[in-house]
Amino acid sequence: MTSPTPSAALGPAPAKPFAEFWSYFSANKGALAGLIFVAIVLLIAVFAPFIAPHHPDLTNPAAFLKPPFWQEGGSTSYLLGTDAIGRDILSRLVFGARLSLVIGLAVVGLSVVVGTVLGLTAGYFRGMYETALMRLMDIILTLPSLLLAIVIVAILGPGLMNAMLSVAIVLLPHYVRVTRAAVITEASKDYVTAARMNGAGHLRLMFSEILPNCAAPLIVQASLGISTAILDAAALGFLGLGAQPPSPEWGTMLADAREFVLRAWWVVTFPGLAILFTVLAFNLLGDGLRDAFDPKLKR
Repeated sequence: MTSPTPSAALGPAPAKPFAEFWSYFSANKGALAGLIFVAIVLLIAVFAPFIAPHHPDLTNPAAFLKPPFWQEGGSTSYLLGTDAIGRDILSRLVFGARLSLVIGLAVVGLSVVVGTVLGLTAGYFRGMYETALMRLMDIILTLPSLLLAIVIVAILGPGLMNAMLSVAIVLLPHYVRVTRAAVITEASKDYVTAARMNGAGHLRLMFSEILPNCAAPLIVQASLGISTAILDAAALGFLGLGAQPPSPEWGTMLADAREFVLRAWWVVTFPGLAILFTVLAFNLLGDGLRDAFDPKLKR
């Protein structure tokens, strides 16, 4: 009888981290559908100039409120119809995907960077600084997010950049709290103590030892935050405080179409569906990432 090889005696090799993550993530069909839809939206945003049949701001005086191509009076030149001044809705939706994703990624990127630094320092140094910072975050969280964003934009003035800044401030407390909680958990572990005993300074301990182990909850929160940023930016655009006409932002498109809801259903329906499905896809993606990263939820 042949003796077992050393590798067989040790048992099966451990799965690679990405393969293990993907096995848990792909088991969630909703998260997989959300990932596919987000990938499609990203491709549409990147290749918008090649996909859109018309320029988003091009008007046609002979095609005001033209219905979709399958409805009587529609035309294949305007597959989803036109708005009140003859602009192609499909083209504006395609370019609006680019604008909405830029808003979501920029807002979340700013919130993640600032929130991570604040939460990391609060969880590491503790004391009065932590208490003052977390009470400030609690105050921000007690206010309705959209109302706070409206107040900030009203102070700064309407516009896309100010709307993005206001939404970033509204989302900031979530990243501060998540980072602080993760840092407090990690700071008491043995590997941090060992690094401190080996002479590691505060910056190395925070950014090289602790922060990489806090990435999982931040990734999950960021994926969920993109949907919130898109929704809040669309709400500000609808109220006239975000992106200004003729920008093809989905919320602004809804605002321009309010008075035509009963006469031309398509001018409101398609931008609303674009917001609905994009936000839903990012939420499903965030749920899948949470299930894959959290060991307690792994089956």
